[in-house]
Amino acid sequence: MHHRTTVAGFAGALALSALTIPGAAQADDSSGDIRITNVVVNGGRDIVLGTTYVKTFTIAVTATDDSGIEVGKTFPVMWHTPFPNGDYHGLVMPDNFAGKCVRQSFTTTTCTYTLEINPRVDPQDNTTAGTWTVSAPALANDGDYITKDSAAKAKVLRNSRLTVNASPEPVKKNKTITVTGALTRANWETYKYGGYTKQPVKLQFKKKGSSTYKTLKTATTDSKGNLRTTTKATADGHFRYFFAGTSTTPAVASTADYVDVK
Repeated sequence: MHHRTTVAGFAGALALSALTIPGAAQADDSSGDIRITNVVVNGGRDIVLGTTYVKTFTIAVTATDDSGIEVGKTFPVMWHTPFPNGDYHGLVMPDNFAGKCVRQSFTTTTCTYTLEINPRVDPQDNTTAGTWTVSAPALANDGDYITKDSAAKAKVLRNSRLTVNASPEPVKKNKTITVTGALTRANWETYKYGGYTKQPVKLQFKKKGSSTYKTLKTATTDSKGNLRTTTKATADGHFRYFFAGTSTTPAVASTADYVDVK
Protein backbone atom coordinates (compact mmCIF):
# COMPACT_ATOMS: atom_id res chain seq x y z
CA MET A 1 0.00 0.00 0.00
CA HIS A 2 1.03 3.57 -0.64
CA HIS A 3 -0.82 6.55 0.79
CA ARG A 4 -2.87 8.80 -1.47
CA THR A 5 -0.93 11.87 -0.37
CA THR A 6 1.84 11.01 -2.83
CA VAL A 7 -0.43 11.33 -5.86
CA ALA A 8 -0.39 15.12 -6.25
CA GLY A 9 1.03 15.98 -9.64
CA PHE A 10 2.01 12.37 -10.24
CA ALA A 11 -0.57 11.32 -12.82
CA GLY A 12 0.67 13.79 -15.41
CA ALA A 13 4.31 13.06 -14.68
CA LEU A 14 3.71 9.33 -14.93
CA ALA A 15 1.94 9.66 -18.26
CA LEU A 16 4.73 11.83 -19.63
CA SER A 17 7.65 9.91 -18.15
CA ALA A 18 7.75 7.39 -20.97
CA LEU A 19 7.87 10.24 -23.47
CA THR A 20 10.55 12.39 -21.93
CA ILE A 21 13.06 9.92 -20.52
CA PRO A 22 15.19 7.89 -22.96
CA GLY A 23 14.18 4.26 -22.73
CA ALA A 24 17.71 2.91 -22.58
CA ALA A 25 18.53 5.08 -19.56
CA GLN A 26 15.26 4.79 -17.66
CA ALA A 27 14.92 2.09 -15.03
CA ASP A 28 11.59 0.64 -13.95
CA ASP A 29 10.01 2.78 -11.25
CA SER A 30 7.32 1.72 -8.77
CA SER A 31 5.81 2.38 -5.39
CA GLY A 32 3.61 0.02 -3.40
CA ASP A 33 2.25 -3.35 -4.49
CA ILE A 34 0.87 -2.41 -7.93
CA ARG A 35 1.96 -4.69 -10.79
CA ILE A 36 1.66 -4.75 -14.57
CA THR A 37 0.92 -8.39 -15.27
CA ASN A 38 0.51 -8.45 -19.05
CA VAL A 39 1.06 -6.26 -22.11
CA VAL A 40 -0.12 -7.45 -25.54
CA VAL A 41 0.69 -5.58 -28.76
CA ASN A 42 -1.49 -6.04 -31.87
CA GLY A 43 -3.03 -9.19 -30.47
CA GLY A 44 0.40 -10.84 -30.43
CA ARG A 45 0.92 -10.40 -34.18
CA ASP A 46 3.68 -8.54 -36.00
CA ILE A 47 2.90 -5.04 -37.27
CA VAL A 48 3.50 -5.06 -41.03
CA LEU A 49 3.78 -1.73 -42.86
CA GLY A 50 3.72 -1.01 -46.56
CA THR A 51 4.49 2.36 -48.13
CA THR A 52 1.13 4.14 -48.05
CA TYR A 53 -1.55 2.89 -45.69
CA VAL A 54 -1.62 3.75 -42.00
CA LYS A 55 -1.69 0.67 -39.76
CA THR A 56 -4.03 0.68 -36.75
CA PHE A 57 -3.20 -1.63 -33.85
CA THR A 58 -3.75 -1.96 -30.11
CA ILE A 59 -1.74 -2.21 -26.93
CA ALA A 60 -3.56 -3.91 -24.04
CA VAL A 61 -2.12 -3.28 -20.56
CA THR A 62 -3.28 -5.35 -17.59
CA ALA A 63 -2.44 -4.05 -14.12
CA THR A 64 -3.39 -5.13 -10.62
CA ASP A 65 -3.39 -3.55 -7.15
CA ASP A 66 -5.28 -4.36 -3.96
CA SER A 67 -7.10 -1.01 -4.15
CA GLY A 68 -7.93 -1.31 -7.85
CA ILE A 69 -6.54 0.53 -10.88
CA GLU A 70 -7.22 4.18 -11.64
CA VAL A 71 -7.99 4.68 -15.34
CA GLY A 72 -7.61 7.60 -17.71
CA LYS A 73 -4.39 8.91 -16.22
CA THR A 74 -1.65 6.90 -17.93
CA PHE A 75 -0.94 5.43 -21.36
CA PRO A 76 1.74 3.27 -23.04
CA VAL A 77 4.08 4.35 -25.82
CA MET A 78 6.00 2.27 -28.35
CA TRP A 79 9.46 3.29 -29.55
CA HIS A 80 12.43 2.01 -31.50
CA THR A 81 15.59 3.89 -30.50
CA PRO A 82 16.00 6.51 -27.75
CA PHE A 83 18.53 9.30 -28.16
CA PRO A 84 20.48 10.85 -25.23
CA ASN A 85 18.65 14.17 -25.68
CA GLY A 86 15.28 12.56 -24.98
CA ASP A 87 14.14 12.31 -28.61
CA TYR A 88 13.23 9.02 -30.22
CA HIS A 89 13.99 7.42 -33.56
CA GLY A 90 10.50 6.07 -34.09
CA LEU A 91 7.81 6.77 -31.50
CA VAL A 92 4.03 6.19 -31.47
CA MET A 93 1.41 6.81 -28.80
CA PRO A 94 -2.35 6.23 -28.47
CA ASP A 95 -4.95 8.38 -30.21
CA ASN A 96 -7.13 8.21 -27.09
CA PHE A 97 -4.96 8.45 -23.98
CA ALA A 98 -7.78 7.16 -21.76
CA GLY A 99 -8.04 3.86 -23.61
CA LYS A 100 -10.92 1.40 -23.26
CA CYS A 101 -10.71 -0.12 -19.80
CA VAL A 102 -12.41 -3.27 -18.55
CA ARG A 103 -12.24 -4.29 -14.91
CA GLN A 104 -11.49 -8.00 -14.67
CA SER A 105 -12.01 -7.97 -10.91
CA PHE A 106 -11.91 -5.45 -8.06
CA THR A 107 -8.11 -5.48 -8.17
CA THR A 108 -7.34 -6.02 -11.87
CA THR A 109 -8.09 -3.90 -14.93
CA THR A 110 -7.14 -4.22 -18.61
CA CYS A 111 -6.92 -1.02 -20.63
CA THR A 112 -6.74 -1.30 -24.41
CA TYR A 113 -5.31 1.61 -26.37
CA THR A 114 -5.60 2.22 -30.11
CA LEU A 115 -2.50 3.44 -31.94
CA GLU A 116 -1.66 4.25 -35.53
CA ILE A 117 1.66 3.93 -37.28
CA ASN A 118 2.17 5.77 -40.56
CA PRO A 119 4.88 4.36 -42.87
CA ARG A 120 5.57 7.87 -44.18
CA VAL A 121 6.01 9.44 -40.76
CA ASP A 122 6.66 7.16 -37.81
CA PRO A 123 9.38 4.69 -38.90
CA GLN A 124 11.44 7.65 -40.23
CA ASP A 125 13.74 5.32 -42.20
CA ASN A 126 14.42 1.65 -42.90
CA THR A 127 16.71 1.20 -39.88
CA THR A 128 13.69 1.14 -37.58
CA ALA A 129 12.40 -2.12 -39.07
CA GLY A 130 12.56 -4.89 -36.49
CA THR A 131 11.97 -4.89 -32.74
CA TRP A 132 10.24 -1.98 -30.99
CA THR A 133 9.78 -1.58 -27.22
CA VAL A 134 6.62 -0.74 -25.28
CA SER A 135 6.89 1.37 -22.14
CA ALA A 136 3.81 1.08 -19.91
CA PRO A 137 2.78 2.88 -16.70
CA ALA A 138 -0.12 2.22 -14.34
CA LEU A 139 -1.64 4.04 -11.36
CA ALA A 140 -3.63 2.54 -8.49
CA ASN A 141 -6.59 4.07 -6.66
CA ASP A 142 -4.49 4.36 -3.48
CA GLY A 143 -1.63 6.16 -5.24
CA ASP A 144 0.63 3.18 -5.87
CA TYR A 145 2.31 3.51 -9.25
CA ILE A 146 4.54 1.64 -11.64
CA THR A 147 6.35 2.43 -14.87
CA LYS A 148 7.83 -0.49 -16.81
CA ASP A 149 10.32 0.87 -19.31
CA SER A 150 10.40 -2.38 -21.27
CA ALA A 151 6.98 -3.87 -20.67
CA ALA A 152 6.77 -5.68 -24.02
CA LYS A 153 8.42 -6.09 -27.41
CA ALA A 154 6.80 -5.92 -30.84
CA LYS A 155 7.98 -6.39 -34.40
CA VAL A 156 7.41 -3.60 -36.93
CA LEU A 157 8.23 -5.08 -40.35
CA ARG A 158 8.61 -3.89 -43.95
CA ASN A 159 5.84 -5.51 -46.00
CA SER A 160 7.00 -8.04 -48.61
CA ARG A 161 5.67 -9.11 -52.00
CA LEU A 162 6.53 -12.16 -54.08
CA THR A 163 5.60 -13.10 -57.64
CA VAL A 164 5.95 -16.26 -59.74
CA ASN A 165 5.66 -17.28 -63.38
CA ALA A 166 6.28 -20.79 -64.71
CA SER A 167 6.71 -21.35 -68.43
CA PRO A 168 6.15 -22.73 -70.96
CA GLU A 169 2.49 -23.59 -70.41
CA PRO A 170 1.40 -26.20 -71.35
CA VAL A 171 4.55 -28.32 -71.39
CA LYS A 172 5.42 -31.89 -72.30
CA LYS A 173 6.15 -34.29 -69.44
CA ASN A 174 9.76 -34.29 -68.20
CA LYS A 175 10.60 -31.16 -70.16
CA THR A 176 12.28 -28.23 -68.43
CA ILE A 177 10.21 -25.44 -66.90
CA THR A 178 11.68 -22.04 -66.15
CA VAL A 179 10.26 -20.38 -63.05
CA THR A 180 10.82 -16.65 -62.62
CA GLY A 181 9.65 -14.20 -59.99
CA ALA A 182 10.64 -11.26 -57.82
CA LEU A 183 10.88 -10.59 -54.09
CA THR A 184 10.31 -6.95 -53.13
CA ARG A 185 9.70 -5.12 -49.88
CA ALA A 186 8.51 -1.72 -48.69
CA ASN A 187 11.10 1.05 -48.58
CA TRP A 188 10.18 3.62 -45.90
CA GLU A 189 12.55 6.18 -47.40
CA THR A 190 11.46 6.18 -51.06
CA TYR A 191 7.86 5.00 -50.35
CA LYS A 192 8.20 2.42 -53.11
CA TYR A 193 8.80 -1.33 -53.24
CA GLY A 194 12.35 -2.36 -54.03
CA GLY A 195 14.08 -5.67 -54.68
CA TYR A 196 15.17 -7.68 -51.65
CA THR A 197 18.57 -8.94 -52.73
CA LYS A 198 20.54 -12.10 -51.93
CA GLN A 199 17.66 -13.82 -50.16
CA PRO A 200 16.91 -17.58 -50.19
CA VAL A 201 13.48 -18.36 -51.61
CA LYS A 202 11.95 -21.83 -51.90
CA LEU A 203 10.42 -23.08 -55.14
CA GLN A 204 7.45 -25.25 -54.17
CA PHE A 205 5.08 -27.52 -56.09
CA LYS A 206 1.59 -28.81 -55.31
CA LYS A 207 0.46 -31.70 -57.49
CA LYS A 208 -3.07 -31.49 -58.92
CA GLY A 209 -5.48 -33.00 -56.40
CA SER A 210 -3.10 -32.49 -53.47
CA SER A 211 -3.45 -29.95 -50.65
CA THR A 212 0.23 -29.84 -49.74
CA TYR A 213 3.15 -27.97 -51.27
CA LYS A 214 6.53 -29.67 -51.41
CA THR A 215 9.80 -27.79 -51.71
CA LEU A 216 11.71 -28.62 -54.89
CA LYS A 217 14.76 -26.38 -54.44
CA THR A 218 15.97 -23.06 -53.07
CA ALA A 219 16.78 -20.13 -55.33
CA THR A 220 18.49 -16.86 -54.38
CA THR A 221 17.35 -13.40 -55.40
CA ASP A 222 19.78 -11.40 -57.55
CA SER A 223 20.94 -7.80 -57.12
CA LYS A 224 17.47 -6.55 -58.09
CA GLY A 225 15.44 -9.08 -56.11
CA ASN A 226 14.65 -11.21 -59.17
CA LEU A 227 14.37 -15.01 -59.15
CA ARG A 228 15.05 -17.51 -61.92
CA THR A 229 15.45 -21.26 -61.73
CA THR A 230 14.48 -24.41 -63.63
CA THR A 231 12.81 -27.71 -62.82
CA LYS A 232 11.32 -30.72 -64.61
CA ALA A 233 7.64 -30.95 -65.52
CA THR A 234 6.52 -34.23 -63.97
CA ALA A 235 2.78 -33.71 -63.42
CA ASP A 236 -0.04 -31.17 -63.58
CA GLY A 237 0.06 -28.81 -60.65
CA HIS A 238 0.80 -25.46 -59.07
CA PHE A 239 4.18 -23.78 -58.67
CA ARG A 240 4.86 -21.05 -56.15
CA TYR A 241 7.74 -19.29 -54.43
CA PHE A 242 7.91 -19.08 -50.63
CA PHE A 243 10.07 -16.67 -48.60
CA ALA A 244 10.53 -17.52 -44.91
CA GLY A 245 11.11 -13.92 -43.81
CA THR A 246 13.84 -12.17 -41.82
CA SER A 247 14.03 -10.07 -38.66
CA THR A 248 12.89 -7.00 -40.64
CA THR A 249 10.63 -8.51 -43.30
CA PRO A 250 7.69 -10.93 -42.97
CA ALA A 251 7.30 -14.30 -44.64
CA VAL A 252 5.37 -14.29 -47.90
CA ALA A 253 4.15 -16.80 -50.48
CA SER A 254 3.46 -15.93 -54.09
CA THR A 255 0.18 -16.79 -55.73
CA ALA A 256 0.20 -20.18 -57.46
CA ASP A 257 0.89 -20.64 -61.16
CA TYR A 258 -0.78 -23.74 -62.62
CA VAL A 259 1.07 -25.72 -65.28
CA ASP A 260 -0.65 -28.26 -67.51
CA VAL A 261 1.62 -31.19 -68.36
CA LYS A 262 0.81 -33.02 -71.58
